[in-house]
Amino acid sequence: MLEIEVFEIKGCCPVHRVGDKIVIDGPKIIKERTDALCVHALSVLLHYAVALDHGVDPVQLGLTKPEEKEHAYVQCVDPYEPYTHGGTAIFRVRRVASQENPQRLQEKSDSKQAGVS
Repeated sequence: MLEIEVFEIKGCCPVHRVGDKIVIDGPKIIKERTDALCVHALSVLLHYAVALDHGVDPVQLGLTKPEEKEHAYVQCVDPYEPYTHGGTAIFRVRRVASQENPQRLQEKSDSKQAGVS
């Protein structure tokens, strides 16, 4: 399961506020735990959601630095000033245990270490 937090906003984002969360569990967006959802941001987040949820190292994907490998950082597609009058949101993504199956995160890590997909 992924918890995606709006970490920073440059300019004025009409949808998100700093601290907003989006929660994805497998193929489902958990609406009850999601504050807002922008189609521009979703288009970028979905590129990485499956890989990160399956434990792919965000450092290898170029989404973070080695000293902060528990998080991935992704930015929405709005390029901000001087190109638009909107704003760009930076999201911090991390894997968390599923509410339905709290051991899922540990099992995925164990499988990855054992070389099982």
